Amino acid sequence: MADAAMAALVALLDEAYDRRSWHGTNLRGSVTSIEPHQVTWRPGSGRHNVWELVVHAAYWKYVVRKRVSGAPRGGFPLPGTNFYPRAGAFDRGRWQADLELLADQHRQLREMVRGLGEADLGRTVGGKPLAWTIRGAAAHDLYHAGQIQLLKALAPPPRRAGRSKGADR
Repeated sequence: MADAAMAALVALLDEAYDRRSWHGTNLRGSVTSIEPHQVTWRPGSGRHNVWELVVHAAYWKYVVRKRVSGAPRGGFPLPGTNFYPRAGAFDRGRWQADLELLADQHRQLREMVRGLGEADLGRTVGGKPLAWTIRGAAAHDLYHAGQIQLLKALAPPPRRAGRSKGADR
């Protein structure tokens, strides 16, 4: 029973992150075909861009892993918590590093869940059933995948250099 329950939780995490699912684009898919201007565009002052959502999702995969495993916090590769500012010009190397951070945090979370056993199913995390916390991690990925899809659609195309407003007239 525990093996089937853990396999179902891992499948849910994977469908929300990078495996085919019925609902549409998952988190990894939302950033697979994205233009640099979409990565850094903000819908308004003080609002997050796609890049910040990616790092935020990586951080919360880390937090859920630590909570569920009972391990003390510490060891997330970036200083800070929750949202990590990603401002300025697009930097392909930094973007790729943050995508790799997200993938690594997903891998670590899914491996930890795969290693859970029958006794773990009865545990609570923060007063809630362990499975509730893990399902929440998958829901978090899907929530931000939807946000990213919306930000991509709303981001205006980049302005081409040398063209003025009336150039097409």
